[in-house]
Amino acid sequence: MKVNPGRELDRRIAMLAVPALGSIAAEPLYNLADTAIVGHLGRVPLDSLAIATSALAVVAWVSIFLSTATTSTVARLAAAPGTASAAGRVVAAAYVIAAGWGILVAGLLAVAAPWATGALGAHGAVQAGATSYLRISAIGLPFLYLSYAGNGHLTGLANARTPLRIAVSANILNVGAEVMLVSGLHAGLPGSAWGTVGAQVAAAAWYARASWRQDSRPRRPSRPELARLLRDGHQLSVRTIALGLVPLAATAIVARLGPVQLGGYQVAYRLWYMLALCLDALAVPAQVYVSASLGSGDHEEARRIGRRVLVLGLAAGTALGVITASLALAAPQAFTSDPAIRHAALIGLLASALTQPLAALAYVLDGLILGIGDYAAMRGAMIGAIIGFVPLAALTARFHWLGQPGVWAALGLWLASRSVLLGRRWARSFPPRRARLRLPP
Repeated sequence: MKVNPGRELDRRIAMLAVPALGSIAAEPLYNLADTAIVGHLGRVPLDSLAIATSALAVVAWVSIFLSTATTSTVARLAAAPGTASAAGRVVAAAYVIAAGWGILVAGLLAVAAPWATGALGAHGAVQAGATSYLRISAIGLPFLYLSYAGNGHLTGLANARTPLRIAVSANILNVGAEVMLVSGLHAGLPGSAWGTVGAQVAAAAWYARASWRQDSRPRRPSRPELARLLRDGHQLSVRTIALGLVPLAATAIVARLGPVQLGGYQVAYRLWYMLALCLDALAVPAQVYVSASLGSGDHEEARRIGRRVLVLGLAAGTALGVITASLALAAPQAFTSDPAIRHAALIGLLASALTQPLAALAYVLDGLILGIGDYAAMRGAMIGAIIGFVPLAALTARFHWLGQPGVWAALGLWLASRSVLLGRRWARSFPPRRARLRLPP
């Protein structure tokens, strides 16, 4: 019986995308659990959490290159025989940089926490709570970065099931610890932070154990592996800083609209982001399979994969837009008992639902450009997309009556700009058939 090539490709995409969703969602799930548990403590703890998690998101994203760059390199090497040793050196370089960089960033965050929370619009009790949360969370950063390295290793080998098991286990541990600390021992907002740190430590240990069980287990890295990862990391970090600045600026604008709007935005944004990451899961097979196809010299297969994941992403984004809007009717009640914050969250969820298809295109195109390894193009696109965000964001900051719909409209224009710029880069790499493939050197 002849196998339908389209169905076979869909099956391959699903086999990697579905379990990849769990590992991608690990950090947002930590934050979502925090929001659900802390939201019932009152407005001040919830607002403190909104400020702190926005700052932490940037700190986490800056080092996501430890996963993305490692994934692409390992996938390309895995497509050729006899490369286990080379892949092991790449993985070891990721672990070494993760440990050193994590310790450095943790120290800087602990020192800069009061300044960071103040810059985001926090003051008084909200700033004190956010600062305390950030300083505790800094302890978990080196372990989070080690998890990124391990995730990049396993995902590059097209193994998404182990990261899924780790993510599920770590989140169960996180929720259990937070419930015990916050509700049982009445440790308040700091208890929530300590629960997340414990889960991050456990996840890092599980990833390290899984890495050392692979044929491409970490081996002593040489200077070229370290230098290449740092070079790629520099390009990706600039891109990620640009990526993180926009949600951070959005939080700062909402913080100036008042505590009710900030609490509602925290609930809406965490739910939106959690759902949007379902779309980011499609970026994983896009990255891995495009990298592997190019590593084996099959450019036509890379083109076919790109077309398919874009179609699937747009369909999934439309469906998630409907789901996001539906959640507005009941989900806010799970996060807070404050009627005003619930209403603000409802408005935010309805506005954010319209951006999900745009998020789908942006995330999938991210994966495709990562697959061809053009990190410079990703950096340029992300910086350029800020231009789409600024005008409407500035108007909302000036005219507060635009409220959350104004902020979400600005975020939608940002996502649309990213999609256009990344889409143009992908089209240049895969022009009409028989045209020459242009890849970065």
